[in-house]
Amino acid sequence: MAKILWKPGTMLYPLPAIMVSCGHNPDEYNIITIAWTGTVNTNPPMVYISVRPSRHSYNILKNTGDFVINLTTKELAFATDWNGVKSGKDYDKAKETSLTYGKSSIVKSPIIMESPVNIECKITQIIPLGTHDMFLAEVVAVQADDKFLNPETGVFDMQKAGLIAYSHGKYYELGKLIGHFGYSVKKQKK
Repeated sequence: MAKILWKPGTMLYPLPAIMVSCGHNPDEYNIITIAWTGTVNTNPPMVYISVRPSRHSYNILKNTGDFVINLTTKELAFATDWNGVKSGKDYDKAKETSLTYGKSSIVKSPIIMESPVNIECKITQIIPLGTHDMFLAEVVAVQADDKFLNPETGVFDMQKAGLIAYSHGKYYELGKLIGHFGYSVKKQKK
């Protein structure tokens, strides 16, 4: 097997494709699609999003200090993409993509009602990195669509929600389950 050496680049895929909603009043509400995102800590729960300073949402995020991560689904793929290529300075993105803003439980930025999971975040730090600035944030609340909750266990069914991922310029519906955490060391039943 031969390996080819490439220049350093962003080859860590797939990533979640999320829509971030921000703004504290309806006239500044905006949605930005983000793939540079992830979990950074368990306790306290913390996440990050990375945004170019030239983006319309950048100053909204910086000035308001909070945002909502809205997970996306197969049904939201078109809106997710559209909100990633159009600017909020030119369009009312929710109106253009038939999305509905809803009230967050703690932060002032709105949730997207059509999203199965809304993660409310308070920015703790902005770290300049180069092309993007990283908004480090504490998760202060999570809202989940009850239609994806197992009525017996109360567990949220991520597979049933139909989440999508982003990989090198393309969106993918998540596939079949191939294992669970710890399955490689689980003792076999006799």
